[in-house]
Amino acid sequence: MYLSIVGLLVGAVFFAFSLTPSLLPRPFVVQGVLSGLSFAAGYGLGVAGLWVWRYLELPEARAWAARLLQVVVAVLCAVIVVSFLWQAASWQNALRELMAMEETAAVRPHFLGLIAALVFLFVLGVARLFRWVLHSLSTRLNRYIPQRVSHIVGIMLAVFLFWAVIDGVLFSSALRVADRSFQQLDALIEDELPRPTNPAQTGSTESFIDWEDLGRQGRNFVSGGPSTEELSAFFETPVPTPVRVYVGLNSADSPEERARMALEELKRAGGFDRSILLLVTPTGTGWVDPASQATVEYLHRGDIATVAAQYSYLNSPLALLTEAAYGAEMARALFSEVYGYWSSLPRDARPKLYLRGLSLGSLNSDLSFDFFDIIDDPFDGALWSGPPFRSETWRRVTAQRDPGSPAWLPRFKDGAVVRFMNQEQGLEHGDADWGSFRIAFLQYASDPITFFSPGSAWREPDWMREPRGPDVSPDLRWFPVVTMLQLAADMMVGSAPEGFGHEYAPTHYIDAWHALTEPPGWTEPELERLRALFE
Repeated sequence: MYLSIVGLLVGAVFFAFSLTPSLLPRPFVVQGVLSGLSFAAGYGLGVAGLWVWRYLELPEARAWAARLLQVVVAVLCAVIVVSFLWQAASWQNALRELMAMEETAAVRPHFLGLIAALVFLFVLGVARLFRWVLHSLSTRLNRYIPQRVSHIVGIMLAVFLFWAVIDGVLFSSALRVADRSFQQLDALIEDELPRPTNPAQTGSTESFIDWEDLGRQGRNFVSGGPSTEELSAFFETPVPTPVRVYVGLNSADSPEERARMALEELKRAGGFDRSILLLVTPTGTGWVDPASQATVEYLHRGDIATVAAQYSYLNSPLALLTEAAYGAEMARALFSEVYGYWSSLPRDARPKLYLRGLSLGSLNSDLSFDFFDIIDDPFDGALWSGPPFRSETWRRVTAQRDPGSPAWLPRFKDGAVVRFMNQEQGLEHGDADWGSFRIAFLQYASDPITFFSPGSAWREPDWMREPRGPDVSPDLRWFPVVTMLQLAADMMVGSAPEGFGHEYAPTHYIDAWHALTEPPGWTEPELERLRALFE
């Protein structure tokens, strides 16, 4: 099998670059796959560059000089690869130490190389199959149309054919398998979650929503959280049970119907009689982050109601790829119903209304309303954590941040409306007073879901420049194409302990909710006692 020397040399450099640290520590197998994809990308760029050079008829070295140059470059690439392999384990362990994780074993170059080689050969096989299909189509078409036209048409037909196979056969089949699996998981009813006996709870015999239709995440949500006994014991005084309303995907056929059911259930449970009303947009599976939910319920001493509606039972990456519009549609329908009723109530007799979303829920929560629709009577605020890089408000505010503030912790218009926080800086920082309408972003600089960008394939992201976030490795460097692949791997399979990456810690939620909603009666010693409870 013929392989391009230039492609192999560029691929070796990309392979070495892939061993450098990114935002999150990588398991051994993931590193092997990433290195294989990086090698394939470098090989492809090397082959493409050589083709362009020859197509432009640029001068080439003589045979003996070319062979000598190849030997010199090959030796240099080998030195680079060995050097990077030698440092790979120390880079990963330094990143683990930064995140208070256990050290990993040394890199096993033979196994890593085997995984990378298999991935590279698979990608190379697909590329050569595409070239063969393209050549066959162009040759047949050349009998009837000019050569250059046949080549262009052949490319278009080959792309269409491969896309039809990948999207219509492979991707659809995998999606159907995943769909059935997540659907079965969503329908699972755990033995330790009996139907609620409290009439005020969603799913009880008095509820408008059936217990079975809530879905697995909905049943966990309405059954979880602090009880009256737990809250009363912590505060040493009687405290009401927080209201939790949830509508499952199977509760009704359309987003509008589910939104109306949620509103009626919220009114039935007395949600509008509480001081705080929280409208939560869940993640793809319908999951509501318990760390965020329980902390705000403690901060407001149970005097709070929460409403959420499921729009999918796929996990967030699959939901984003296949059902992105459904999440935004459900979020808009629920916001329209709840906000419409809330805004009709007397201003001095209605709860404060806040929006909440994590990850994909943050993106859809952002899409749930239009500022022009609420400008006359705005709700009170929103807390969005781990916003995906596609979130429009987050992108616009970050791009237009005040001069001197870093991309991983922007300051926008002196903090008059929008504020950011991370592990080390809270929401109290702002040169202007925080108005009655507030938007808060909780994000970690090591969160790849927030800081991934396709543009990192050809330019260095702003967040990589100095000064860097406290949880980002000082050894992280930008490399064309490879950095984008590293961040994609971090986003899809990366994992981190609480307080890093995409794992948002309850103590940081306490600080965020306290600054955003300003619950009365809390002193710093009491806040420390609450943090200790969740730690």
